[in-house]
Amino acid sequence: MKCLRCGHENPPGQRFCGSCGSALAANCRSCGASNPPGQRFCGECGTPLDAGAATASATTGADPRDAPTTERRLVSVLFADLVGFTSLSESRDPEEVRELLSRYFDESRRVVERYGGVIEKFIGDAVMAVWGSPVAHEDDAERAVRAALELTALVKNLGEEQGAPDLRARAGVLTGEAAVALRAEGQGMVAGDLVNTASRIQSVAAPGSVLVGESTMRTTGEVISYEPAGSFELKGKEIPADLWRATRVVGLRRAAGRSTALEPPFTGRDREFRMIKDLFHDSADHERVHLVSVLGVAGIGKSRLLWEFNKYIDGLVDDVWWHQGRCLAYGEGVAFWALAEMVRGRAGILEDEESTTAARKLTASIEEHIPDEAERKFVAPRLGHLLGLEEGGTGDQENLFAACRIFFERIADRGPSVMVFEDIHWADSALLDFIEYLVEWSRERPIFVVTLARPELAERRPNWGAGTRNFTSIFLEPLPAEQMGSLLSDPIPGLPEEVRARILERAEGIPFYAVETVRMLIDRGILVRENGAFRLEGSLDTLEVPESLQALIAARLDGLDPQERRLLQDAAVLGRTFTLQGLVAITGLAVDEVTALLGSLVRKEVLSISIDPLMSDRGQYGFLQDLVKKVAYDTMSKRERKARHIAAASYLRSVTDEEEIVEVVASHLLDAYLAAPDDEDAAMIRVDALETLRKASERAASLGANEEAQRYAERAIELAEDPSAAAALHERAGMMAVAHLDLEPGVAHFRRAIELFESERSMLPAARVSARLGDAVWSQGKGVDALELMESAYRVLADEEPNADLAQLAAQLGRYSYFGGESASGLERIDRALEIAEALDIPEVLSEALNTKSLILLNDGRWNEATALLRHALAIALQHDKPSAAMRAYNNLVDFADATDRYADADDLVREGLALSRRVGNRYWESSLLGHVYPKYSLGLWDELMASLDEIPPDEFVRARLGFNQGYVAYGTAVEVHRGDVDAAARRLQRFSEMQTSADVQEVAEYACGAATLHLAEDDPKEALRFAEIAVAEREALSFGHSCVKESIALALEAALRLEAQDKIEEILEMVRADAAARRTRFYQAHAARVEARSPDRAEDAAERLFAESIEGFRRIQMPFRIAVVLLEYGEWLDGLGRGTDASTLVAEARSIFEGLGARPWMDRADRVTTGSAVRS
Repeated sequence: MKCLRCGHENPPGQRFCGSCGSALAANCRSCGASNPPGQRFCGECGTPLDAGAATASATTGADPRDAPTTERRLVSVLFADLVGFTSLSESRDPEEVRELLSRYFDESRRVVERYGGVIEKFIGDAVMAVWGSPVAHEDDAERAVRAALELTALVKNLGEEQGAPDLRARAGVLTGEAAVALRAEGQGMVAGDLVNTASRIQSVAAPGSVLVGESTMRTTGEVISYEPAGSFELKGKEIPADLWRATRVVGLRRAAGRSTALEPPFTGRDREFRMIKDLFHDSADHERVHLVSVLGVAGIGKSRLLWEFNKYIDGLVDDVWWHQGRCLAYGEGVAFWALAEMVRGRAGILEDEESTTAARKLTASIEEHIPDEAERKFVAPRLGHLLGLEEGGTGDQENLFAACRIFFERIADRGPSVMVFEDIHWADSALLDFIEYLVEWSRERPIFVVTLARPELAERRPNWGAGTRNFTSIFLEPLPAEQMGSLLSDPIPGLPEEVRARILERAEGIPFYAVETVRMLIDRGILVRENGAFRLEGSLDTLEVPESLQALIAARLDGLDPQERRLLQDAAVLGRTFTLQGLVAITGLAVDEVTALLGSLVRKEVLSISIDPLMSDRGQYGFLQDLVKKVAYDTMSKRERKARHIAAASYLRSVTDEEEIVEVVASHLLDAYLAAPDDEDAAMIRVDALETLRKASERAASLGANEEAQRYAERAIELAEDPSAAAALHERAGMMAVAHLDLEPGVAHFRRAIELFESERSMLPAARVSARLGDAVWSQGKGVDALELMESAYRVLADEEPNADLAQLAAQLGRYSYFGGESASGLERIDRALEIAEALDIPEVLSEALNTKSLILLNDGRWNEATALLRHALAIALQHDKPSAAMRAYNNLVDFADATDRYADADDLVREGLALSRRVGNRYWESSLLGHVYPKYSLGLWDELMASLDEIPPDEFVRARLGFNQGYVAYGTAVEVHRGDVDAAARRLQRFSEMQTSADVQEVAEYACGAATLHLAEDDPKEALRFAEIAVAEREALSFGHSCVKESIALALEAALRLEAQDKIEEILEMVRADAAARRTRFYQAHAARVEARSPDRAEDAAERLFAESIEGFRRIQMPFRIAVVLLEYGEWLDGLGRGTDASTLVAEARSIFEGLGARPWMDRADRVTTGSAVRS
């Protein structure tokens, strides 16, 4: 026998090497037999051998007998088997049975592994799994019972899917010490009496149930709900064993979140719960985002479904990053409140945390989750502004969205992430936009987004989720009578049938009604909890059943102690959740007194207390159901409401920075004023409310929540009595309306502001608003009216001290004048804007004005100067973090590079612009830059070109067509034509046939360019020339540098050559020579040389020189397709002269280029030249 350590050959029968002393055999841990190296199973008993034991000992020289092979460990063992499988297998085809069993085993393994267990073995249709070995966790017993409950539910669903409704699993779990093989994997890992007893427990379990022993019950009783199952005689046991039936999970791991009072059974939502779990695992396993929208009326069970999902996620062995936030019920929501709660929770920031401490925690969280320093610098100030810890620029929504997306994406890079948005029917519109944005842009991340809402959400967002990839909507219907009945019969033994029927009738399938009924009976002492169960203490015969859920809640509140009821009313003023300190402040009671009352209300399950360490409201109290808060609030008199709202506003101002919660303070003050508008102090409250609403509008605007900013301004208008104050608020409301493209209300607000300012003879503010009105009117397509309004405003403002308003107006006037064909006056206004912007350091105006000026200079043929200005505009925008201005600059720089034949530079700029658009999540500019494919067309990157066009989302063609159709129509068509797919090119053009009659000259030129290409391929040069000349006719508006003008001139020349229209060729060439910028462009020079070389009366030496000039010209600007075309034409010309040898080299190079481009028709044409030369030779 050869020693594995030293290689020495030893005589048979030796146990140790005679050369080095190493062990030569592996001893079986079960029977002790010696086995030669390399065997996987014991030759005596078949037990798996410890892989590598002999190798390890041989390598180290250690005696394997010195290393322990087993030890005693605390483990939990699960046995489960199928009930009804034998009869099922007898009636089914063997292959069907095999498939069913295989699926059962696969699903069982998946469940066990999700909860951190290890499959020990499958025995027939039984499963044995172990927790506590090889890796132990302090909550192994909890995990084992959770897995058992999941397995029994899984088999029930599997049976229903397979048409075997009687198929069930039964399971047994036992915790205790067992002998564990340390290095074993799979079968043989755990042995001893514990394993046998667990198997016996499983054997006495009823189908569909989970039984556990006393040790498991005691270990897990705070997390799992149990019922005594009785005493059982187990095979091989002398003493009967007391067992317990596990019913459901009632808390998070290690008893976190466990309610001390009533938790009704979770019934009637198995399908929805299973769907959410499956969708989560699909998101996690495939690393893709998913949005689940859970809809249902109040009390239908949305929060309970979420709680069950939370408990499920909590039990999984893999880390899942849980985030949860609730939208506040103030007006239509406080901007981004739920999102801010998630960030606070992840950073461990309490809602009332001191700002310095909060900022430090936020920084630490960002550093923990975002490794890239550049990303941290981008994210930190924006999340700080979201939490009210830093100042932010007005309307910075684009960057805020990007920062939040990056933060949560980096968290998801570490593992699956869940984001739960509660009560989004109260969400601000900007938050709904963010959710849709996140789902759209984080497609390749395991982010599972769950939203809970009432059906009213559909009134605000009828198309919520529509068109969103990976979206699922779950509508919770009222529960059937059977499930509703279990909510009553389980906790209320002996419930009279008449009373039960009356409750169910009134409940109308709303679970909360049934639960509140039980709680009301507990409050009244009719139902008493004893030894973990309820018993009736009084009679139910005279029980009055309230007509509605609201009436039932009111009846419960009426049954409370007067002090408790009064405290609830005060709490209702503070909102769904509140702090002890806040309640003390508005009640005036002592801390101990309020604490005692809150404790009583928590025990009675009117309130709850948050203890989740990942929630920013931990330690806060809250109403279990919003309806309870509403009923409590509605029972207060108006004067009581007023006093409490004022107290609440004062408290909030005293304990936190008002900027962060200014919307909440504003809501309290407004409610206080509206409760008693005729009181003596009403005027003072009104003024305070108005000013706070104005600040709330500013805060919302700074976050880019423009709809909310408009709404706050409009509410402030209702309180304004001074015309000037009202005018300023109308101006703000108009600005916010226009910012989110709600133009009609914006225009109405601006007109009203102008009227009010003019009535006060405030002509400067009126002129300022007129300028804003002109901008809005331009967006409505009324260019002439817009310019008149803006010119009128400019004349008034120009005589005053220069300011930001004048700079912005001058910049916009210059831009609109340019688009209106008035470049001279546009340049004058732009220069004025630049002068003011530079003096006052207004970077956004500076960048935009330089951008517009560059366009004007480009049309004047001053291309280098225009490019320099545009690059500086880009640098300013990037330096000052103005992404929209930067992307506009990138877009125009690409056009400039195209115009000057710098296609490689243009493609690099496209890539840079795309990276920025994707970082900030701007779909319009992403699509626009994806469609900028002329550089790829010119450089011969045709596969990349088509891939870029395929990336443009289909809905963008409708929403934002301008800017990228020149790629999609003109060059998508060209590639398909040159690759021989003429039918596809025709379909592409047909899809955008309306572009022919567009009012936009770019669209007209783009379509005509594509149509000319197609008609040439169809051998219709006459029609090709007609379309090409349509595009060329727009050269004054678009410039000779525009890609479609350039390509259309080339197409027109080709069509004229085929038509032998020499006069037309000369006309086109003369047109190009007449333009100074065009005649120094290599693209036009190379095309001119090519056309002149093909002139029928051209001398041979001159033709050769011109062909060579054309090829060299196209080589210098890196246009491989054009190079190949001229090489081929040159070769064809030489071949026609009988110079086949000279031609072959040129044609071979041309064909090689065409082959690289996939241009099959051109390859065939080259092959015809080669074949012809060979025949003639």
